[in-house]
Amino acid sequence: MPEGRRSFPTRGGARYARSLRVNQVLREVLADELERLADADERLRLLTITSVVTTPDLRNATVYLSSLEDEAAEALEERRVRLQQIVGREMRIKRTPRLTFLADPAVRSGEVVEDVLRRLKDPRAGEPSE
Repeated sequence: MPEGRRSFPTRGGARYARSLRVNQVLREVLADELERLADADERLRLLTITSVVTTPDLRNATVYLSSLEDEAAEALEERRVRLQQIVGREMRIKRTPRLTFLADPAVRSGEVVEDVLRRLKDPRAGEPSE
């Protein structure tokens, strides 16, 4: 295997679904690159990739982030092609997927649940202060 390329892990010797392996490696590659880019562009700081979901044909990949402000979305779109090039260089896959960046809806749902639980514990917690 050429140096710098990432291989797809197996779990305990048993192979698991290729799409799950691709998603995992894609997440690692993008997280590493976003960390490097954050040093140069403050709009990309504090972004955390929560998951990556590729289509079965690997033509598209949705990258879910813990939060996604408008400025960060703009910065990611500006660098989308470059990120795709890095993915193509780092991974051994037939196609390089087109990346789409979205805020992870599970994070927002978790925040709503935490807020409800907080209000159940202390009913005054949700009231605005005077």
